[in-house]
Amino acid sequence: MSKHRPHEHDAQEEVCSAASEEQNSAQEFRGVDAPENAEVQVPSDASPAPEEQITALTAALADLNDQYLRKAADFENFRKRMNREKQDAIDFANQNLLLDLIPVIDDFERAIKSAESSRDFDSFYEGIGMIEKRLVSQLESKWALVRFDSAGAPFDPGRHEAIMMEKNAEVTEPTVAEDFLKGFLLKDRVIRSAKVKVLMPIDKAPDAAEDGDKGVSQ
Repeated sequence: MSKHRPHEHDAQEEVCSAASEEQNSAQEFRGVDAPENAEVQVPSDASPAPEEQITALTAALADLNDQYLRKAADFENFRKRMNREKQDAIDFANQNLLLDLIPVIDDFERAIKSAESSRDFDSFYEGIGMIEKRLVSQLESKWALVRFDSAGAPFDPGRHEAIMMEKNAEVTEPTVAEDFLKGFLLKDRVIRSAKVKVLMPIDKAPDAAEDGDKGVSQ
């Protein structure tokens, strides 16, 4: 029995040595020798949580809605301003023309007052004629409003309106004999036709020779 004890002791030492080496290997594998404060990086999920997505989308929607309301308000203000400016342009389109007519009204007032005090018909007539010439000249030079005469001109339906018609052997085509009311052009466009009296040619009677030929043939 005593002979086997040394062998058992050696076997126990081998088992302890093997266990010690295995423990050291396990500690090295677990990183026992690594720094104590070393942090282990754990991979995280890159996509945010559904609650975070909803919050972000809600904020973006609110921002877009605010931008839309601002743009709508700006457009409504622009539309109102344009309508107001358009109406002003319509209401005051003739302002410059009316300012040119005011001095003419002043001239008429002065002429009437002068006639009331002096009772001079010739002076009154001359003054009215001067006012009329001044007005016509101003409208023509500044506003391209031209009054045209039609007497003696061929009848033109685009420029003339026949009020009276009369047969006349001296004309070969419809001709204006008299202006009852003169016409006006605005930049070469007729804005009021002249009201006129028109001379119409007389239809020619058949020639005597033609009548004789007809009689022979009969």
